[in-house]
Amino acid sequence: MRTRLWLVVLTVSTTAIGLSAPSWAAPAAPAVTTSITVDGTQGGRTFDGIGAISGGGGNSRLLSNYPAAQQSQILDYLFKPGVGADLQILKVEIGGDTNSTDGAEPSVEHAAGVVNCNVGYEFSLMEQAKARNPNIRFYGLAWGAPGWVGSTFWTTNTINYIVDWLNCAKSDGLTVSYLGGWNERGHNIPWYEQLRSTLNTDGYSAVRIVADDTDYSAATDAANNSAFNNVVSIFGTHYPCGGDGGAATSCTGNTTAEGLNKPLWASENGSQDQNSGAPALIRSITRGYLDAQLTSYINWPLIAALYPTLPFSTTGLMTAPQPWSGEYTIGAELWTTAQVTQFTAPGWTFIDTASGYLGGNRANGSYVSLKSPNGTDYTSIMETTTATAAQTVNFTIAGGLSTATAHVWSTNVNTPGLATSFVHSQDITPSGGRYSLTLQPGFVYTVSTTTGQGKGTATSPAPHALALPYGDNFDSDATGGEATYLSDMQGAFEVQPCAAGRAGRCVQQMAPVKPVEWQDDSDAFALAGDTTWANYTVSSDVDLEQAGTVELFGRANSQSRPQSHQNAYLLRVSNTGAWSILRSDTTGTHTTLASGTRPALGTNAWHTIALTMQGSTITGTIDGTTVGTATDSLFQTGQVGIGVVGYQTDQFDNLSVTPGTGGGAPTAGPITSGLAGKCVDNLNNSTTDGNKIDLWDCDNTAAQQWTPANGSLQIDGKCMDVTGQGTANGTLVELWDCNGGANQQWTVANGELVGAQSGKCLDDPGSTTTNGTQLEIWTCNGGANQKWTLPA
Repeated sequence: MRTRLWLVVLTVSTTAIGLSAPSWAAPAAPAVTTSITVDGTQGGRTFDGIGAISGGGGNSRLLSNYPAAQQSQILDYLFKPGVGADLQILKVEIGGDTNSTDGAEPSVEHAAGVVNCNVGYEFSLMEQAKARNPNIRFYGLAWGAPGWVGSTFWTTNTINYIVDWLNCAKSDGLTVSYLGGWNERGHNIPWYEQLRSTLNTDGYSAVRIVADDTDYSAATDAANNSAFNNVVSIFGTHYPCGGDGGAATSCTGNTTAEGLNKPLWASENGSQDQNSGAPALIRSITRGYLDAQLTSYINWPLIAALYPTLPFSTTGLMTAPQPWSGEYTIGAELWTTAQVTQFTAPGWTFIDTASGYLGGNRANGSYVSLKSPNGTDYTSIMETTTATAAQTVNFTIAGGLSTATAHVWSTNVNTPGLATSFVHSQDITPSGGRYSLTLQPGFVYTVSTTTGQGKGTATSPAPHALALPYGDNFDSDATGGEATYLSDMQGAFEVQPCAAGRAGRCVQQMAPVKPVEWQDDSDAFALAGDTTWANYTVSSDVDLEQAGTVELFGRANSQSRPQSHQNAYLLRVSNTGAWSILRSDTTGTHTTLASGTRPALGTNAWHTIALTMQGSTITGTIDGTTVGTATDSLFQTGQVGIGVVGYQTDQFDNLSVTPGTGGGAPTAGPITSGLAGKCVDNLNNSTTDGNKIDLWDCDNTAAQQWTPANGSLQIDGKCMDVTGQGTANGTLVELWDCNGGANQQWTVANGELVGAQSGKCLDDPGSTTTNGTQLEIWTCNGGANQKWTLPA
């Protein structure tokens, strides 16, 4: 293919965007031409900004433990103007001690009247965002609430709790502009009215209330209830352009909501992979306005700074799963967001007459145009994500808008890559207020008279496993904060002064009663460590402060929703002396592998419990004495964890993970498929980078002698690798030099090989049995084509 350098259209020469078709290509589709008049005398609704959500459960948790240099780089990419996403709204969870997708965010008030503003990481994140962009706006929303508020969310106590949270934000110099109710749990009209009254009384009259709901029902009720309508400033709906992961080729509007003449927001949208979700993201923004008059788009989530075995591990604008290495990745969704945010600002006005579908047909793509408050600058955003051929756009600039140089930026969203993301492709000087552009399919383009845009250059360090032995006595962690790498799944595990006569600091489970939940209940627990750890002993000192049971987790890997559906081995120990070794799995089933009773541990006394996993042998010890052993081989790798059965406020200290002994060298052998007679094969036993990892008849040749090693799968000194660090379904698997990357790390659970970076399973496409079929990754579904047995 050759690069087309110049295109002559009318009297204007401009640099074409993209590549011309080769001479041997099939005849082109009929040319599509769209004429857009960007007229400053015309208008539309007011643009309210593009944002993202930190919350909906622990998705930003690991960011707070990143090395300072990489943490700053990540924050710059998310918030700093002229670097990356340049977000205009940050929506954060008002923590409630309950899991709200990928973890639990701590409450500032575990017990009524006892407020600790230093818990969690949301206020710190807000401070960092504000430091980079003083104009950013903050939005608070609760997914759950601490249990003391009552048996339901819709209580006066919850309103008082939200005010306490606002007071904490205020004490940190943070102004919250927007508040919602209970995430995705409908709306309660009297509660919203009381919230408005309380906010006014307590000095928060400037806070605007968003009726944040899953549909437009709040607007329907407001149309019939003037009192409710008077307290709501904005109507927010979730996923109006399709459900979680929807295609967003069209968006659902509501004439009743539009008739209220209040802002309408896509107050939660996205839920898609950081790369493959980019086309839907831009469609939701442009088509969201065209189809439904939505003036704000807020992506869920901000970042996947969470352990890769949790749900939605690659969903967001970026990923950051390894605080110990500092490794992070920048998604195409971030650059797609920048195509809007770096050229607009809240307060700009849509120009309805300069917004629509290219060629009058949504199959060609869409465009929206906006003008600045000064009536001079303009920006037009065009997406061709559903187009199949190049097309032409003829611009006419009128109505007092600037006819100075227009700057063109583009991102390839259908085939994302760093080199083709957020590229300043050309500058155009209009002739007589007119110019033309050629648009290639699969892109988002921005043409704007604004300046100051930029693309950050910071790069991530290489990933690596968290080394063993590993330990934490918590004495270096701040009191009231979260321990390093320890991620709450349910409840709230915080650093507190040790009890029962012990000096120093310990980790304590702080939620004394069951919270008002957003998703189903589980025992309170937290996870830490590397998902590729295999043979090791995890131990911790424990103090049972009340009668009940504490637990240790080992080889914790894949988790399904709700959080109780966790693959892991557990050692449970009660104050009565009862103990058990269990296996929990992603169906929510707990299977007792061994159990018994020893002398009572009592309460308010320190004891040491440990869980050892060596091969298929699982051993539990209490105070150095083995109490039981079980045999099970279902889980071979995974993290550690601590927990309580229920919501006791027990303490943990001296968490330690030591490598196993006596395991010998890893065994080389075939990886057999759940489809009879088939094995994972290195095609032709080549050692060339990029060689196919395929399916073949089991023949015990050198091409099928795989060695599990430190979480990787190796053959001839090379590693099984997910191509290009991809995370989308269908990304191919190949051979590559071993580099420690998360795309070369695999965990074993339920007979599946789960990619540590993608959270997806090694998959035989279509359950084919054809020799030479290249393997791929796909959403785990338990099929025989995703079942693999490693060498013993």
